[in-house]
Formats: sequence, C-alpha cells, structure tokens
Amino acid sequence: MSVFRFIAAQRADHSIKTLCRVLGVSRSGFHAWATRPPSTRELADRALLERVRQLHVASRRTYGAPRIYRDLKADGVRVGRKRVERLMRKDGLSGTVKRRRGKTTIRVPGVRVAEDLVKRDFAPPAPNQLWVSDITYLRTWQGWLYLAVVVDCYSRRVVGWALEDNLRAELVVDALEQALQRRRPQGRLIHHSDQGSQYVSLAFGRRCRQAGIEQSIGGRGSAYDNAVCESFFKTLKSDLIDRRSWPEKAELRSAVFDYIECFYNRQRRHSSLGYLSPAEYEKITAHARAA
Repeated sequence: MSVFRFIAAQRADHSIKTLCRVLGVSRSGFHAWATRPPSTRELADRALLERVRQLHVASRRTYGAPRIYRDLKADGVRVGRKRVERLMRKDGLSGTVKRRRGKTTIRVPGVRVAEDLVKRDFAPPAPNQLWVSDITYLRTWQGWLYLAVVVDCYSRRVVGWALEDNLRAELVVDALEQALQRRRPQGRLIHHSDQGSQYVSLAFGRRCRQAGIEQSIGGRGSAYDNAVCESFFKTLKSDLIDRRSWPEKAELRSAVFDYIECFYNRQRRHSSLGYLSPAEYEKITAHARAA
C-alpha cells in the first residue's frame, strides 16, 4: 500500500504514531504491512533491479530504459519494457540527455569543390560505400581540441578519427588516412562532408583522388545534410564530454580513444541498427550477405 510506504520513508523524521494518525491508518495495519514478507513479485523486482543497475554501470551510465531493455533481452531475461522503465524511474536511473551542438564549420566563401551526391540519403546497402566526416570542438582547461571523424553510414561505425589542437587541413586528412588503412575499401566509395575549409582544401581533395574516392559536399547551413556525423557528435558529448570538466588535454585524448574504440564501436547499442552496436551489426549482416 502506497500510504504505508510513505510512512516507512518518513519514519526517521516523524513518529509512526503521528504519521498513522495524520494519514488515517492504524498502527497495527502499518506494522502488519512492515513485517509481512516480500511478495514473489517484489523479490523478482529486486533481483531485476540489481541486474539493471549492473547494466547501467556497464553502459557508463549512458543507457536509458530502451537500451537496458535490449541488454536484458540479449541476456535472455524475459521482461517488459514498461517494467524496466518503472524500475529505473523508481531508482533514479536514466540515460544521458543530448544538448544542442554549436556551429563549428569554417567556410571559404565562393569555394565548392564537389556537388552533393548524397541528397540526405544516408542508407547505403553495404559497408564502405558512403563515409561521412565532420569536425567538432572539445574544450579543456588547457584550451581546445579538435576532433575529426569518418563514419561509415552503413553501420554508423567510426572508421577513422584524428584529435589535434589545431584546425589545419592535416586533421581531416589524418582521419581519412586512418579510415583507408583500416577498411581498405574496394569499389565505389563516396566521402561526404560539409563545406568546411578543411574539406575543400587542396590537400584533402588530392588524397581523395589518390584513393579513388568520390567527394561529396552538402549544402550550406543545414545539419540534415550531414545528419549522421551530427548524431555521433551529440552522442559523444552527452555520453562523455558534457558529463564533467576536462582539466588536461592528455586526459581528454585518452578518454576519447577509450570511448570510440572500446565503447561506441564495440558496445554501444544504436537504435537505428536494431539496438546492435556498429561492430555487431557489421558482423551479423556480413554473415547474412554471405549466405
């Protein structure tokens, strides 16, 4: 009974006699409720909540009920999503809240090196057909760091990235170079970005041509033209960056490496992938294509 639970929660500050009188219930009824052994449902909820807490910690306290529910299903636990939501809400457990991203693109007026080949269609049928890139700023007490990423739209996997304390064109070239070394793409590959000065630079265009990559540039002033990268940066910042301050650049470098390589690519469930991680999605779909 909810009134008895309220009395139990307030008994440290008020006498049980007073609480029962004010709330219009008998002391004997409260004591009978308090000494009653927990029901089977209550015991099951306690055991389930303990597992939910473990999974929440394993997610680095970033998962809300939808992803915790998927983790439980993967563990073979038969439970309803609403029950998971109720237990997490009661225990004060929640996922991260995404903030709006500020403007980071620095454009070169009058310069456009490629057309938009993507037209907001970010759903290629296989890996290494459409990569998207962007840059975001990360603040530390020692100054800014700049993160450039290359994301494979097929699996939302970060296939290349670079983190530096400058915005020279080498930043995006290094991220692309890492992606090329890791993936060794064959066949037609489109690289899509915004109109940032680094992506319209001669050095970046030359490396794309050398690798046989078709370069695509989105329109001006619309986050939807590079929505996949925008989504990744929002996730990175809500899961990691915005949850604390970063005194040292070296500490943030290490944290970004750990987040991308150990957590995001390999563990973090992605709603657009049926709540699989990018690595799991690539593995499962590779088997399906080979069958």
